[in-house]
Amino acid sequence: MKTKIWLPLLGAFLMMSGLAFGQEAEVTEVVEVAMEAPTQDDVLGFAIDNFFLLMAAILVIFMQAGFAILESGLNHSKNTVNILMKNVMDFSLGVLLYFFIGYGIMYGSGNGYFAFDGPVSFDASEQTIAAGELTTMVDFLFQAAFAATAATIVSGAVAGRMKFSAYMIYTIVLTGIIYPISGYWKWGGGWLHEMGFYDFAGSIVVHAVGGFAGLAGAIVLGPRIGRFGKDKTAMPGHNLTFAALGVFILLIGWFGFNPGSQLAIVGAGNTLAVMLIAVNTTLAAAAGAVAALAISWMVDKKPDLTMALNGILAGLVGITANCDGVSNGESIVIGLVAGLLVFAGIKLLEKVKIDDPVGAWPVHGLCGIWGGIATGIFGDKEYWGTSDSGAVFGNMGAQITGSLVIALYAFVTMFILFTILKAVGLLRVSEEDEMVGLDLSEHGHSAYGE
Repeated sequence: MKTKIWLPLLGAFLMMSGLAFGQEAEVTEVVEVAMEAPTQDDVLGFAIDNFFLLMAAILVIFMQAGFAILESGLNHSKNTVNILMKNVMDFSLGVLLYFFIGYGIMYGSGNGYFAFDGPVSFDASEQTIAAGELTTMVDFLFQAAFAATAATIVSGAVAGRMKFSAYMIYTIVLTGIIYPISGYWKWGGGWLHEMGFYDFAGSIVVHAVGGFAGLAGAIVLGPRIGRFGKDKTAMPGHNLTFAALGVFILLIGWFGFNPGSQLAIVGAGNTLAVMLIAVNTTLAAAAGAVAALAISWMVDKKPDLTMALNGILAGLVGITANCDGVSNGESIVIGLVAGLLVFAGIKLLEKVKIDDPVGAWPVHGLCGIWGGIATGIFGDKEYWGTSDSGAVFGNMGAQITGSLVIALYAFVTMFILFTILKAVGLLRVSEEDEMVGLDLSEHGHSAYGE
């Protein structure tokens, strides 16, 4: 109320001053600026929505910690430093490359297939102050965290035998070029978006990209020494406590990943959508764990902790594309199917002798595809929020096309990159170094000492 009283008085005073000093044009400009000033509701809504996305970005960044200790826990202790180092550099290189190249590709002006507007530009002078309006700064931070997540999925799939220098080349290429291009096809308004393909928070755009890139790396590298030998077919992780803690950290981080993708919380529609997304995310994760544990218990005759942990992640990946557009009951079904798929995917890789130590492809690749297709099966406009009102749920042709094209694109491009690195002798460590462990051979020290 005070603002409404003093602004007209200030305008009248300036008008009178202008008449006295012959500066009427300048005074008129000042009055117009004053009259266009944002209201207190605008400022509050703007602050809340930007703070909401900042907190979501922090939660997604926290997922790097989850990946780091999950992957290290599921691998031999002699490779712990190597895995932790890869996760550190996935984030560090990923943020820088996404700043200079990736964001400009993913959200640039292009022809539907490729775009590039240069490095990120922050211009606060042109910022609109209102609820739902995001600063480029917080949007960049949120999207950069997603890019780093896509890259770090591969770390576990290639654990124990890949040169650190080769991994750095991979993460530069993926976060700087490969991921932003396919991200542009959907989230940047490219050709898949125009077709009607829907992926709310990244079952395909993030997880399938990382999962299929990891599959390419695992195939080109080949299995770890002894993984499929006569005397040893399993290489259990050295610390399942770490693995379990890592999964729960990832679960917490997912509440930035999925609810944060609504991009706003102010307004009844946004608030209801965020709460629906959060509940659906939780239900799918729980259902995935139950399904994976149940099927593994029936088949292998023992309740397997690692299968239940991967079931949680499988449910999370499956619900990520559609969490804003399905009912609570449908989210449970999506999670149950994801839990069964992750078990089938792990068994399939073992049968064809592809060594994926942490199940990156079954969790992120296979269940990512399921998330894209499940969106076409279960998605309903009754449930969707306001973040992507141009999408059409139930467009199965678009869902299948987008899901398969992005997954194939990630697999083929990364298969080519890994093959080139292998051809020039840069991909895999020597047998001696692998047996010693990458901690000592690549980094010169151990995570645990003697």
